[in-house]
Amino acid sequence: MNILLIDDDVELSQMLSEYLTNESFKVKVVHTGQEGIDEALSGKYKAVILDIMLPDINGIDVLKSIRQSVNLPVIMLTAKGDNIDRVLGLELGADDYVPKPCYPRELLARLRAVLRRIDDQSALGQTELSNKKYEFHSLVLDVPQRLCIWNDVTIELTSTEFNLLALLVKHQDRVVTKEELSEVGLGRARELYDRSVDVHISNIRQKLHQLTKDAVTIETIRAVGYRIR
Repeated sequence: MNILLIDDDVELSQMLSEYLTNESFKVKVVHTGQEGIDEALSGKYKAVILDIMLPDINGIDVLKSIRQSVNLPVIMLTAKGDNIDRVLGLELGADDYVPKPCYPRELLARLRAVLRRIDDQSALGQTELSNKKYEFHSLVLDVPQRLCIWNDVTIELTSTEFNLLALLVKHQDRVVTKEELSEVGLGRARELYDRSVDVHISNIRQKLHQLTKDAVTIETIRAVGYRIR
């Protein structure tokens, strides 16, 4: 499975590449943002690991360029404690993040979680999201086709956003906890102080608002989770 690693830290890149290669991945390493964009848009890769700090183009801008063209899973490498870049990256459509210093085993776990979500056999076979359509008023989520439709208009969602919204629509009669959303939407247990679910939900809200004008929205249930209404 081909993975693209975009990072200007040569020593770290080599270490991560060797580790992932030993885990049966084929890793292509590039050290500049422009090279990263060109490679990401080539259609060769299943996922991208992207550092925020790059010598020519900021990683956030690289992410923007990738997201404008392809829905390729992206994991960001962010400075430890740098919540601004982390949240901004998630708002722009990154699927997950790993803080630096980067531990190979943690990165591997996040990478496998992201890949599980986009793999048809895994994502569509989940017990939480079976192969069917879910409807909420005029909002339709076609799980096998990975389509979200409002009054015959498609709403563009990332893989993570689709999984989160599908879970909310499936359980429209109750509150879905952040723990459930993280397990199904992100493919991992929720961590203390982790705002990933919250940022993805915010992105979904904005997209729903643009088309439904709040006819369908997501309600926050403080200290618990979210409910679609």
